[in-house]
Amino acid sequence: MIEAIKAAIDKNELPPMEPAAMCYMLSKQGYLSDSVGHWHPHLMFFVSQIDPVAWGAGQAGSPIYAFNDTWEHMVVFLVPVRQWSDGTADQ
Repeated sequence: MIEAIKAAIDKNELPPMEPAAMCYMLSKQGYLSDSVGHWHPHLMFFVSQIDPVAWGAGQAGSPIYAFNDTWEHMVVFLVPVRQWSDGTADQ
């Protein structure tokens, strides 16, 4: 199924992702990966292929991070916020 979906994306048989796809990652129990572990509370925005610089990601002084998910043909923007879901400050 994964290969069929990837092929359909590659052939433009599926429409691009609609704007405004996002999620909240505000729980202290969140776990980013084995190499990173817990990270800051943050919002994630999912956008069809776009240059991350268009959002200021990775620029000097910018709080926005991004990574290009080539497997799913999208860019994921991460915007850290100052508080966890329980209201305590991120440190």
